[in-house]
Amino acid sequence: MPGTKRIYLDYNASTPIAPEVAEVMACFLPDASSIGSPMFGDPMIGDPMTDGLIAGCLMAEGFGNPSSTHWAGVPARAAIERARGQVACLLGCSPEEIVFTSGGSESNNHALKGAFFSLQSQGNHIITSKVEHPAILQPCRFLETLGAKVTHVPVDSTGMVDPDDVRKSITDKTILISIMHANNEAGTIQPIAEISRIARERGILFHTDAAQSVGKIPAKVEELGVDLLSVAGHKFYAPKGVGCLYIRKGVRIESLIHGAGHESGRRAGTENVLLDVALGAACELASAWIGMPETRKLRDLLFEMLQETFADKVVLNGHATKRLPNTLNVSFVGQSGAEVLSKIPRVAATTGSACHSGLVKISPVLEAMGVSPDVGNGAIRFSLGRETTREEIMEVISRLRRVILDK
Repeated sequence: MPGTKRIYLDYNASTPIAPEVAEVMACFLPDASSIGSPMFGDPMIGDPMTDGLIAGCLMAEGFGNPSSTHWAGVPARAAIERARGQVACLLGCSPEEIVFTSGGSESNNHALKGAFFSLQSQGNHIITSKVEHPAILQPCRFLETLGAKVTHVPVDSTGMVDPDDVRKSITDKTILISIMHANNEAGTIQPIAEISRIARERGILFHTDAAQSVGKIPAKVEELGVDLLSVAGHKFYAPKGVGCLYIRKGVRIESLIHGAGHESGRRAGTENVLLDVALGAACELASAWIGMPETRKLRDLLFEMLQETFADKVVLNGHATKRLPNTLNVSFVGQSGAEVLSKIPRVAATTGSACHSGLVKISPVLEAMGVSPDVGNGAIRFSLGRETTREEIMEVISRLRRVILDK
């Protein structure tokens, strides 16, 4: 029946685990009854750096603690280090500069708090933007309770930070600048390389939250010029609960989690082999998808069809060209985005407003962009993925037409 197929257009919120990634994970999920069977006896431990996504899993004998030096721990350590190399390859850095974490939020917290605790003798000023993810804004608020001074630079109507605003905000107490690579709502890509040059000229650490950009657009740390960069695996076909923090060689920041000397003493806790190898596999897969040209075509088709169908009643939120290739945030003027989505429940997308106690409030990102409430209330973010098809795009247009024009 028409309108019954489920369509997922919320890939910026989370992606499914790629089959290739799941295959790698399966190497570390043996049946419990197999312990003690021949597969655990006298494993052949060789060079893990072989070709192929699942090479290096070293079969299921890698169930031991990666810090152990016996036969059950060595394969686990080898698999983690191979994964670290895969991540480093995608980011264009050394494997030793990668610290595995539980995801983007932990990576952001580690970067901000670690820098503040390490450098507070030199200053207490942090610069960020008004459109950052809560995983940046909330740690900044916490650090303010400890004496930090935080400046939130504005953005223009497209969601773009002006590097000159960052430059003007720097004081002799500034110790860290943190500007996201790409916005999760509008998709706007920030001029990170230009901002990083400003930071480097002044000897200030620079961090970028790249949760939305890694796996979609180039995010080479040398090209961006960053000292710290956060990655969230579930944004590009790895499982939830895994990510990493890039820490440039020579940069010393305080640990977020203290304990034993895991991750070269930077993040305590026995390593999660299952999730680490999954992130590595996802990074290797992502190298072939950078730029997402086919997804970009579908995103542009969706916007063209929306304009054709709704004319001036649909408005783009975000930059027209400097935007993630899979992201389309539009407002249906005169409509409530939440109500529109409620009428097409089998289309998974995200609204740009929230309703609390009967009052509709647009998102802080759209508000910072200067989007008026009557426009912002109708905002919907459609974020496409590798599995999105042209047929799905046309079906979404058909359903929107029925609930908005044919009601």
